[in-house]
Amino acid sequence: MENQLNFDIPSTSEKLRAKKADPVSGISLYSKLHRAKLSIGKVVKNATNPHFKKSYADINALLETVEPILHENGLLLLQPIHDTVLVTQIIDIDSGQMIESWLSLPLITDPQKILSAVTYFRRGTLQSLLSLQAVDDDGNTASAAPKAKPSIDNERFQKALQAIEDKKFTVEQLHATYSLTDLQSKSLLISNQINK
Repeated sequence: MENQLNFDIPSTSEKLRAKKADPVSGISLYSKLHRAKLSIGKVVKNATNPHFKKSYADINALLETVEPILHENGLLLLQPIHDTVLVTQIIDIDSGQMIESWLSLPLITDPQKILSAVTYFRRGTLQSLLSLQAVDDDGNTASAAPKAKPSIDNERFQKALQAIEDKKFTVEQLHATYSLTDLQSKSLLISNQINK
């Protein structure tokens, strides 16, 4: 007996129904989004991150650019917080269909830091949902490689050992500031044992 696989292939009319076009205008959510995206273009970068000296579009610039165009296309933007999840939703006003993007907020107790995270996540989810062109600003902290510590020459190393002995500098400070060679680490260990 031969095994047969049975696939239910939807008909063209079923595929069209799956798009759930608005019954009044006959335009689907995705068609409305497509029209909106064609009109949005690039978002003006209006803010600067002083730490990284990079410009970016803040949440107000994003909303000023995006919301009027979404409204013109019968789409509503909402960004509610559900428990610890920030959700960005674009809702077709006529059909009730929606697409959404969400991120879990970090567990923070400082109110100012919470609001900062909410604003950052609002920008991120909106940019992601609409595939907006935006610069990576303070997200650089997540992707930046740690800077290598400088090495220390033997003359400065001897001065550091003397400063440690004189209690003007600590072993921890030396390790935090410089990358030591194996020989310097051994010398530091011996010097530290002698001074105890």
